[in-house]
Amino acid sequence: MVLRFLLDTNIVPYFLANRISGRLPPGQYFVSVITEIELFSYGSLDAASEARILEFLDTVTTVGIGPDVVRDSVGLRRKHKLNLPDAIIGATAIAIGAALITNDQKFLKVTEIRSRQVRIKQ
Repeated sequence: MVLRFLLDTNIVPYFLANRISGRLPPGQYFVSVITEIELFSYGSLDAASEARILEFLDTVTTVGIGPDVVRDSVGLRRKHKLNLPDAIIGATAIAIGAALITNDQKFLKVTEIRSRQVRIKQ
């Protein structure tokens, strides 16, 4: 069985900069369309950074917002007071049966989401 992992937006810049300690677990990797939007929204993004993001996105599957994600986003927002982008990312992990790789402490308290933290190199 191939394990599935959804990368939270806060992990991707560290991954691209080779600042994650150790290796990510083996498996199939996904990002939410929200992560894609957030990555390209950084104000100081230059052409080289955009190219790295595009290369990265070619190696993962981007998941859109379908009916299951909409339903679960509403539930997560109401129950855990998550902001909308986080609720959508969390709901995406639930919808595709993936563990969420994140360093966002809010997600670690959400029992509906399987989440994992990673160590960041200083």
